[in-house]
Amino acid sequence: MKPIFENIPLAKNEDKKRFEIEVDGKFAFINYGEFGNQVALVHTETEPELAGTGAASAVIEKTLEYLENNNLKLLPFCPFVFAYIKKHPDWKRIVSKRFKGYEKL
Repeated sequence: MKPIFENIPLAKNEDKKRFEIEVDGKFAFINYGEFGNQVALVHTETEPELAGTGAASAVIEKTLEYLENNNLKLLPFCPFVFAYIKKHPDWKRIVSKRFKGYEKL
């Protein structure tokens, strides 16, 4: 994660069902669904002003840390999250083995 994002807190916005970080009034976020002790990450997005800054990767990393710290299993349906885990395979440790694409990570 780029140093500019390290001290920005992750928020779990339960009303909007998304994990988010706010940077200068703009958001990077991941939509999620909860299923018991599993969390499905379904879509990652940044506001246009944050495109190309690394904000999307930062919100993914912070969200993965949140899931691990809360003993939750990941269902990485979002293609960007899936690709992030392939690039950082140590995060496979929190992916649910019941996830259909588990063997492709």
